[in-house]
Amino acid sequence: MALRATIFKLELHVADMDRGYYGSHVLTLARHPSETDERMMLRVLAFALYADEGLVFTRGLSTTDEPALWQKDLTGAVQNWIELGHPDERRLLQAGGKSDKVVAFCYGGHASQVWWQGVQEGVARLRDLTVLAVSPTALQALASFAERNMDLHVTIQEGTALIASAKDSLAIEIARWR
Repeated sequence: MALRATIFKLELHVADMDRGYYGSHVLTLARHPSETDERMMLRVLAFALYADEGLVFTRGLSTTDEPALWQKDLTGAVQNWIELGHPDERRLLQAGGKSDKVVAFCYGGHASQVWWQGVQEGVARLRDLTVLAVSPTALQALASFAERNMDLHVTIQEGTALIASAKDSLAIEIARWR
């Protein structure tokens, strides 16, 4: 018998000072049985950083032809393709052909640096590729916010995301490698 996804409800309030975006989103997250709290909360952080009415979580780990999140326009064309982890060079190039912008969001510490050094030259021709990284320690702290029902407030300013819940708050530095 296959394991089912665990459902999380999230009320996310975003104040992005860098983009001038302020909004609230009521979201439902399905956490695949093999997905960790760290990765799920990184999806939430990625959503907050690129929050928009058109941004949605995809089927994620269960589907290889979709990213973790994407934003489509009214015609169905992909505007923003957001990958988590260490996608291979070929996947990033394919994503660049399918969407206007591609984001790779790393969370593996030294392994992420090694990955980026390995694919950097091969993806150099992608004009709208952004590579972001967050430390594993910060991600572990963020994972402690994971609850079946969450209410999070995220303020983004100058490469830092301040995340607050009713119980705790946390500042996460987001490194921009490209």
